[in-house]
Amino acid sequence: MTRAIDQLLTHAVTTSVLPGAVWAVGDADGIRSQGAHGLLDPAAPDGPMRLDTLFDLASLTKIVAVWSCVGTLWEDGTLNLDRPLADYLPGLAGYDLGGVSAQHLLTHTAGVPSRANLEALYGTDRDAVERGILREPLVHRPGEVVEYTDRAALILGILAERLTGLRLDELSRACAWDALHMDATRFGPVAAADVQRCAPTEFDADTGRHLLGTPHDFSARLLGVCGSAGVFSVAADLGAFLRYLLAPDQAPRRPGFGPAWIKESLKVQTGQLAPARGLFWHPAPTPPGVGGRDVWAHFGFTGTAMWVSVRRRRWAVLLTNKLFYTRDSGPILGLRKAFCRYAFDL
Repeated sequence: MTRAIDQLLTHAVTTSVLPGAVWAVGDADGIRSQGAHGLLDPAAPDGPMRLDTLFDLASLTKIVAVWSCVGTLWEDGTLNLDRPLADYLPGLAGYDLGGVSAQHLLTHTAGVPSRANLEALYGTDRDAVERGILREPLVHRPGEVVEYTDRAALILGILAERLTGLRLDELSRACAWDALHMDATRFGPVAAADVQRCAPTEFDADTGRHLLGTPHDFSARLLGVCGSAGVFSVAADLGAFLRYLLAPDQAPRRPGFGPAWIKESLKVQTGQLAPARGLFWHPAPTPPGVGGRDVWAHFGFTGTAMWVSVRRRRWAVLLTNKLFYTRDSGPILGLRKAFCRYAFDL
């Protein structure tokens, strides 16, 4: 496995699919194999990728922050996934979103609008942006269509904050990160002392340089802390998170969510609708003829990915900054499938 992954990522670096990558594969006992390849910045050849490189997780934020917090609220009885959001946010009465449930949002079947420029729509005031997000008309009836959208995580993040009175970064630490000793995990922008170990992402025309330690996602930059993106982390922290999913009863200190939430999330919740979804997790894309729905995944636009399989008792993390080169997702999709195949012996 290790040799095959090393060859795969070395080829990806030499063919400019990505500047570099950090990866880890493990089980309930910890990391079994790991590595770092390539450079932080191709323009600085003396700066290699390191195992402790900080990556902009992009949409993996939806899992390590929002999914963890919503799971905690579900397990402690604060949140019923099937009740309409208007029961928890009275200001939604009379708006389309008021009849949507957390279950709809977690399965991407809510019918909320897809990705859009929040600043252009609602301005820069956070309260005004949140009002705009919560009052926007639906584009589909809930439960009719599976359509991935950042809005689902933005709305669930707002809901979690209002139910607890805590900002999402504080709530994420309380629900998961502190208990799992994810000490390097934080919402960006990253503190100045840690910027130099961050993997740069897309070129920013406004500053004339690649984004470094600043979230790539425009919503995260606008709102500071939000549910769709903005978290930075390292492979070891994500490994600790995924390790817990395999053996929650073995954790010395349990986060707010536990086995019931994990089991509920890692199964298809969308019936005959396609693509199949669990609760924010989805069955991992694999090469034709292999795999199945026992490996679950989530991906980030910057080039990040993580997988877990309770049945196979294994997890995997692949962190890259492919966005340094391109927004084209084609090359990395094939890379992820191959990495998953090697990591899970598919």
